[in-house]
Amino acid sequence: MEIIHVTKDTFEQEVLKSDKPVLVDFWATWCGPCQMLAPILQDVANEVEDVKICKINIDEEMELATKYRVMSIPTLLLFKNGEVADTSIGFIGKDQVLKFIGK
Repeated sequence: MEIIHVTKDTFEQEVLKSDKPVLVDFWATWCGPCQMLAPILQDVANEVEDVKICKINIDEEMELATKYRVMSIPTLLLFKNGEVADTSIGFIGKDQVLKFIGK
């Protein structure tokens, strides 16, 4: 499945109204751990069909980062039925990402 780049204009439709769980990656271009996480999330997106993966650039979408109290990046939020079900802060490996989303 393709990773979706979300903005405040598409957040409600892509994340809050999604019919499947959504893993949201809050990241920035200047963040080294975020860059290390990117290919891992792409691998997971290619393997997992029943969880949507979205990315939000905090420099472009500060309003969303503030709303969800993102203080450190990368921050992963797992949304289920429009609500935050779990949070992971900092770099994690592929096995940990899969465990985080329940795989």
